[in-house]
Amino acid sequence: MPDMSAGNDATDNPAISCSNCAACCCRLEVMLMGEDDIPAKYTARDPWGGWVMLRLDDGWCAALDRHTMRCTIYARRPGICRDYPMGDSDCIEVRALHLSPDQSRK
Repeated sequence: MPDMSAGNDATDNPAISCSNCAACCCRLEVMLMGEDDIPAKYTARDPWGGWVMLRLDDGWCAALDRHTMRCTIYARRPGICRDYPMGDSDCIEVRALHLSPDQSRK
């Protein structure tokens, strides 16, 4: 998940910032690693027995505040979320899948 509490630092696409991010990456499956310290209510077992971030029926991460589109466990977010680079090619691809064409340009 991108850094949604601070400004947009080095990214491939500086047009994407915290104010227009839309948290599209919060629809991706996030595998948890041993060093992740996530509250249990936000985790689930995947079909192979591993731990992932729980996604609710709407497809979004359970830790995402639907009103602000910000992470409610930002300080404890998984390492994968910490490392996900806002504005890079993967981010742009995920945005294209989840946003209408006019939204993905914002």
